[in-house]
Amino acid sequence: MRVLLVEDDAMIGNAVLAALKDASYAVDWLRNGQAAIDTMASQSYELVLLDLGLPGKDGLQVLDRIRSQANPVPVLIITARDGVEERIQGLDGGADDYVLKPFEMRELLARMRAVMRRKGGAAAAVLSNGCVSLDPAAHSARVKDGEPLTLSNREFALLQALLIRPGAILSRSELEDRIYGWGEEVDSNAVEFLIYMLRKKLGSEVIKNVRGVGWMVSKGV
Repeated sequence: MRVLLVEDDAMIGNAVLAALKDASYAVDWLRNGQAAIDTMASQSYELVLLDLGLPGKDGLQVLDRIRSQANPVPVLIITARDGVEERIQGLDGGADDYVLKPFEMRELLARMRAVMRRKGGAAAAVLSNGCVSLDPAAHSARVKDGEPLTLSNREFALLQALLIRPGAILSRSELEDRIYGWGEEVDSNAVEFLIYMLRKKLGSEVIKNVRGVGWMVSKGV
């Protein structure tokens, strides 16, 4: 899952970046509000983590630009501003949730998962198509009623990208976009290797290849 982190505090940004990468997110980090606006004009994200006190454009201005362009991307505000009026302004402006600094990384990750569930219209914490399920909190996968299986960060990210949209065919470039952030080297056969490893662990029928187009998981069984 590709996440945009917009945070100008270096210490907080580095800590959040490391935690998100450990949780299998692909992360792009910006420290300027105008840069975030410019970047989102050409790059799509599944989630935005947005500080309010930013140089260039503040977070509320960035949020206003996102929503004025009818961009439905979930936005989770992370800020030290604890005034009730500012929180109301952010939520009424289109933010999906609000986390006050200082926060524990576990809470931030849980709130991210909750926001993504709401976006997908799902109440369950586990992603599933009826054949394979993925538990983002436990970071494990399970085939039907089998035992939980441990996945590498990249394997987890790829399977998550497919299970978020069961039945949709994702190309190599679309999968790369969801599992690699800026500056991360991508081998030419990286996606094929990850799919090979997932099939080895989960079974050959879990991920289907649509020749010349991409890969998918079934919509439901």
